[in-house]
Amino acid sequence: MVARLIDEDPEGAYGYSRVALRLASRVAAVREAAGFAAYANQKYGEALAEFRAARRMTGNVDLWPVMADCERGLGRPEKALDMAGAPEVHKLDKAGQVEMRLVAAGARRDMDQLDAAIVTLQSPELASNAVQPWTARLRYAYADALLAAGREAEAREWFAKAVEADRDGSTDASDRLAELDGVEFVDALDESEDEPEKPLQEDGAED
Repeated sequence: MVARLIDEDPEGAYGYSRVALRLASRVAAVREAAGFAAYANQKYGEALAEFRAARRMTGNVDLWPVMADCERGLGRPEKALDMAGAPEVHKLDKAGQVEMRLVAAGARRDMDQLDAAIVTLQSPELASNAVQPWTARLRYAYADALLAAGREAEAREWFAKAVEADRDGSTDASDRLAELDGVEFVDALDESEDEPEKPLQEDGAED
C-alpha cells in the first residue's frame, strides 16, 4: 500500500507505513518503506532514522544518496557533501552514483555555490547521448543550475535536451523551455473568465 499510494497520496502512504512499523519493525523492507513514506512527507529526520535502520539490517549502500538528501532537508548540506565523498559512493551502481551527484549539486546550491553545482553535474553521464533512466533528471538539474547562474542560452539548450530524454514526463522541462521561449499557455476551461451577465427582471431581481 505504501508503494501504491506514495506518489498520489503520500499522507495515506505514511499512515500505512506507521501500521507496518508497529507490526514488523524488524523487517528491513518495512523500515525502508517507512523511510520513503516519511521522505515523501518531508519528515526528513524520521526518514533518515528509518533509512539508517534499514541499512544496518542489510549492509546495503543503495540508500546512501537519499540519506544524504535527508541531510539537505534537515538544513545540513555540508553533511550531504561529506557523504558524497565517502567510500560508500564507490559501492553504488551507476544510477546510485548519478543520484549522489544530483544530491551533491543540490547541496552546493543550498550553500549558494552555483558554479560548484554546475561543475558537480558535469560528467560523462551528462555528456552521453545515450538515454538512461536518470538522463532527463540529470540534464534538467544542469539546465536549472545554469539558469540560476544567469546562463540562459545554455540553460535553454539543456532544458531542450532534457525534454528529448524525458519520455515519461518525470520533469517539467517542457514547461520550463516554453517559459524561456516566452510561450504562455491559457486554460480554455479557466473558470475565472468573466461569465455573461444574467438578464435582470424588470424589478431589478435576477431570474
